[in-house]
Amino acid sequence: MGNAPSTVAQLALLVLVVLPGITYQFLREHWRGAVPGERNPGERVMRALAASVVLDAIYLITIGPCLTRVFRGIGGDGPSYFIREPRLAGLLVLGLFVAAPAAAAAGVTYWQRRKQRTVRFRPTPTAWDRVFQERGSCFVRLRLRDGVWIGGWYGTRSYATSYPHPAELYLESAWLMRPDGTFHRRIEETGGLYVRAADTDVLEILLPPPVVPDDGPDRDGATTGDGD
Repeated sequence: MGNAPSTVAQLALLVLVVLPGITYQFLREHWRGAVPGERNPGERVMRALAASVVLDAIYLITIGPCLTRVFRGIGGDGPSYFIREPRLAGLLVLGLFVAAPAAAAAGVTYWQRRKQRTVRFRPTPTAWDRVFQERGSCFVRLRLRDGVWIGGWYGTRSYATSYPHPAELYLESAWLMRPDGTFHRRIEETGGLYVRAADTDVLEILLPPPVVPDDGPDRDGATTGDGD
């Protein structure tokens, strides 16, 4: 604990060194979307520190003399400096810790999107998230790794996990499947079907027909055919 900040000025310097990069990293992840390669907390911390170094260098080049006077005042007066200069303190906090990192994050995100125009950018990190994002009601059939088909109805009471959680799926009603993967009939008194994506090698979405015949559906709006 001997190396901990002992004065208000030292604490302010420590915050100035760390916080801009944290704000930058947070907003970059928010606008770009989560990246699987940045799940490691150590890597995220290093990126935040690197961003702080770059931002602090820009601060020193552009407004270095002003910052020097401010920190001298903080070191001499302590907390009373912020009481005497509340507007200046608020502007510095807003500019150094929020506005500048946000502008940098927005600029880098925009530049990377323009640079990668050939690649369609989406903030969703995985195909699993994209498949079930804003997904309406539909049939879902999956083939397990042993070749057995399972399936059910993905409706309003169904649920799919999202990144960074493991890919899992809950279908609100389960169906009996034929060996070729076609739907046979809804299981009586079904309470749903839970599936782990790690246990499957194929997942297929089957949209319900736009016009359902009177004798076709059950209470889930499902048909007993293939659905293709």
